[in-house]
Amino acid sequence: MGKYVLIGAGFCSLGLGVAGIFLPVLPTTPFILLAASCFMKSSDRLYRWIRRHPALGKYIDDYLVRRGITAGAKAVSIALLWLMLSATALFATDSLAMRLVLAAVAVGVTVHLLLLRTLPKEKKGIPEDA
Repeated sequence: MGKYVLIGAGFCSLGLGVAGIFLPVLPTTPFILLAASCFMKSSDRLYRWIRRHPALGKYIDDYLVRRGITAGAKAVSIALLWLMLSATALFATDSLAMRLVLAAVAVGVTVHLLLLRTLPKEKKGIPEDA
């Protein structure tokens, strides 16, 4: 049962990640990484597929192999993280404890993203550090 839940979560995350390519409101990289993680824990075939995908595999390789993300991805991810968690804290809960948890998550994820290596921007599909 857990395997199928992870596969479903992987496809939902994948859909949001793909939508994020075209919609500036959604961050692509975190959703693609979440999908890869779900597939890694549930299906070797789906994990291999997403890692080898010509467009989506780049996001995963940047994070897993090159151990970083671009400055633009960092900025968008942090901005959207704070926007969404702030909106949730202000409008979805009256609990001080929940607001503190959301703030702690925002700080933790921000620190993680800032500590990641900043990858150079690619030109014409070729990494500058290649």
